[in-house]
Amino acid sequence: MTTNQLVQQIKKKKSFLCIGLDVDLNKIPEHLLKEDDPIFAFNKAIIDATHHLCVAYKPNTAFYEAYGIKGWKALEKTINYLNVNHPDIFTIADAKRGDIGNTSTMYAKAFFEDLSFDSVTVAPYMGKDSVEPFLAFENKHTILLALTSNQGAFDFQTKSIDGKEVYKHVLETSKSWKNSENLMYVVGATKAEYLADIRAIIPDSFLLVPGVGAQGGNLQDVCKYGMSENIGLLINSSRGIIYASNDTNFAKAAAKKAEDLQQAMAIELKHHS
Repeated sequence: MTTNQLVQQIKKKKSFLCIGLDVDLNKIPEHLLKEDDPIFAFNKAIIDATHHLCVAYKPNTAFYEAYGIKGWKALEKTINYLNVNHPDIFTIADAKRGDIGNTSTMYAKAFFEDLSFDSVTVAPYMGKDSVEPFLAFENKHTILLALTSNQGAFDFQTKSIDGKEVYKHVLETSKSWKNSENLMYVVGATKAEYLADIRAIIPDSFLLVPGVGAQGGNLQDVCKYGMSENIGLLINSSRGIIYASNDTNFAKAAAKKAEDLQQAMAIELKHHS
């Protein structure tokens, strides 16, 4: 999917919502555990109830890998279901991969070719030759961890080197990499006060913003400081939507939470236009 296609979906749905499909069998409704594939059954119900309210889905691969081959099969069924039934929706493999040379190429093939995701999250710590193999894939996007929403982000990302924070070095350096136009960046909603500085470095790139909802991030602040001319935001909510209820009405409850966010986003988009 191209960035222009993503922007068109945002305008059409009046939403820049990304829903995280982080499936924990200890949290899903008990009746689903009787299904042959409870993970996929849960995801399908969430997708069926919310696809008109969001523009992206983001399975965190750890929640599938934890269940071995059954979990990976459920991930494959989920992405296939999305690609067949909702090809207009942007898909993100939240895998946080990153290794040098051929290893990164193989990671990229796994998510871009075998599973046909539109994008994958990648850690920048090993530098250029660990990220460029992902960037080589046409119409695929590499979402680089820049400034994350967790408390440990302050251990390294905001530390200063030569008078400039590490995350700013990451942003500036990544712009020089081959096919950098295929880059997007992870910026946590709990770091909204940093967004003005980030936009000064990457004014047009799309930002994947986790942390709105369960982690306490504020949508209005993120939009105020982070929205670009082409909108440039994907706001992710996972637990706050998919675990809105653990009863048989869980999908309907998830849709209500998603709609609340979508309506708030529609207001922000109206202000933006």
